[in-house]
Amino acid sequence: MPSVLEPAVLCGLPLRNRFVRSATWDALADAEGAVTDSSAKLYDDLAAGGVGLIVTGYAFVSAHGQAAVNQYGIHRDDLIPGLRRLVEAAHRHGAKIAVQIVHAGRGSAFLARQGQVLLAPSQIGENPPHRAMTDEEIESIIDDFAAAARRAKEAGFDAVQLHGAHGYLMSQFLSPLTNQRQDRWGGSPENRCRFHVETVRRVKAALGPEVPLLIKFGIADDAEGGASLEEGLAALSAMVEAGLDGVEISGGIARGQRSASRVSEGTSEEPYYADRAAAAKKAVNIPVILVGGIRTLDTAERLVSSGNADFISLSRPLIREPGLINRWSSGSQEAAKCISCNKCLGIVGRGEPLECGQERAIREGRL
Repeated sequence: MPSVLEPAVLCGLPLRNRFVRSATWDALADAEGAVTDSSAKLYDDLAAGGVGLIVTGYAFVSAHGQAAVNQYGIHRDDLIPGLRRLVEAAHRHGAKIAVQIVHAGRGSAFLARQGQVLLAPSQIGENPPHRAMTDEEIESIIDDFAAAARRAKEAGFDAVQLHGAHGYLMSQFLSPLTNQRQDRWGGSPENRCRFHVETVRRVKAALGPEVPLLIKFGIADDAEGGASLEEGLAALSAMVEAGLDGVEISGGIARGQRSASRVSEGTSEEPYYADRAAAAKKAVNIPVILVGGIRTLDTAERLVSSGNADFISLSRPLIREPGLINRWSSGSQEAAKCISCNKCLGIVGRGEPLECGQERAIREGRL
């Protein structure tokens, strides 16, 4: 059985191991969405820490698709030189790097606070203020994704990942909770995944065969009346036919306790998307990356050896320990220091630079 610490190939990319740093908003871009010295330092540390593939924090493809303050932008050509600095940082230490691209749709609290009316598949309620997009606007946003992919290729990224999870625009199109259109973009499950299929087709055309296209995919909603796993698997199959090369399994639109970054309940691990990743493995013949709740090397090995996933993706553990993979590679069997408290998300949610809340408390003498 393959070890997660041994070299592997992901969609034609040779990686030094099977660990992926999952896309994580770091609030280190400047007000225009440009890479800063602090951004470059973070990616330098991640690459030096031993992870095989780094996926950047999400970068918005359209000015009206920005999700958060100090978020990376990939919507203008003048941002390419800064993005190239992230590529150089990763490659300097032997890592590969993908850029994640996104449109927030109605999921932008940042733009809503500025008084903007957000764009969405359908208007559902009044909060936040949003309106249904026209057919022309939908086509324009898909073109924005393709243009962003062209910029990513020019910047030298090894791959591109679409953000199709966590309630952002792609999730909003797939879910019947947020897509109540009755045109070619909504209604039936096939129409609700049309945005995904068309985006994959145009982005892949912009990238060409040599640059892999991945998606972080909310393959099912965790809310009553939302998109089912069966619908998500059908959408995934359609995207593969359109040119998708790999998938990272995550959540779509969630309510209640089920979310993409869950607070730990006790010390036991809960790789909470493992069953969905296993279902995806059976449904499509592309690499499957699993994220969520993985905190030990033993669990990572078990998930890959069992065939439930091909690669293991980590976010919060690498916030606290950028060098975690090097530690495991050196023979340590101790679990990640991350306790899944989500204080890091509270810090970055306030627009402060990403940092482990536990490490901050230690530094400030509170722990």
